[in-house]
Amino acid sequence: MGYQRCIRVENFKERTVQFIDEAKIWVKSGNGGNGCLSFRREAHVPQGGPDGGNGGRGGHIIFKATKNVNTLIDFRFKKHFKAQNGEPGKGKNRFGKNGEDLILIVPAGTQILSESGNIIADLDHDGQEVTLLDGGRGGAGNASFKSSKNQTPRMVKPGEPGEDLNIILQLKIISDIGIIGFPNAGKSTLLSTLSRAHPKIADYPFTTLRPELGVVYVDEYEFVMADIPGLIEGASEGVGLGHKFLKHIERCKALLHLIDISSEDLYQSYNIIRAELKNYSETLSTKKEIIALNKTDLVSDEEAKELCKKLSKKTKKEVFLVSAATRSNITEIKRELYKLIADE
Repeated sequence: MGYQRCIRVENFKERTVQFIDEAKIWVKSGNGGNGCLSFRREAHVPQGGPDGGNGGRGGHIIFKATKNVNTLIDFRFKKHFKAQNGEPGKGKNRFGKNGEDLILIVPAGTQILSESGNIIADLDHDGQEVTLLDGGRGGAGNASFKSSKNQTPRMVKPGEPGEDLNIILQLKIISDIGIIGFPNAGKSTLLSTLSRAHPKIADYPFTTLRPELGVVYVDEYEFVMADIPGLIEGASEGVGLGHKFLKHIERCKALLHLIDISSEDLYQSYNIIRAELKNYSETLSTKKEIIALNKTDLVSDEEAKELCKKLSKKTKKEVFLVSAATRSNITEIKRELYKLIADE
């Protein structure tokens, strides 16, 4: 299958493949080939028997997951996918060729849903395959109906039609750690500091409008982190594209809850995000979590330690101090994050 790539060019320098995490498409498996009506016709064989072959099977619709793709962009413009039909049978007892299966490549983490929203398949690891629709069976040629009582059958069986289905593809990115927090908490800056990722960074809310992935290396280990676009109050009800953001957290093994240390009320900031996680899914609220106060370079060391102590007391959880801008405590936070997933 060929892939369409949608490229956005900015200033003729930066080229970015668009991130698409949902698509609605129509798929159809191939029809089976018809059986053939034929009799042997050769010189010196005056009463040749039936020799019509069977039709070939129609192609299956198969989905295969790969870690080498991280967007559903290939399904944005092309919406209809059809497998090849089986060939009809031929004389001389020749069977029709089976139709080629249509293998659709999707990112690991893609769910296939029915129009009503029920999960049909969950492709959550690299190389996983699922046959969504079977091709129609090939029909029988008249040679299949030959018997002692009927030596010249003129009966054939048509091939069975393929199946068709409207489905929704929904991508939930797979990562070890998800960075969550309010817009402008410094998530993108921290990800670029912890890893080699290069997310868009700017001093205004909602800089990140799609999840960004980065590989973090610490000591002899590595793990994958995702910068989840900033959540706001009401995200669990869809405010601010909340559902589009929250669904990506479901795949994360653990969370890094990042809070801007200059926020007016650190505990309230923490509780708002926690409430949105719980309202969206009880599973999200039970994920292992590290709390980190970012932008500690904006306050004195004494003030940072005091704020950290107060938040830790209120949340009854350990709180870490970090500064993505000055790289303060970067190695330490990497090690703490790895500890969260080491036993997974």
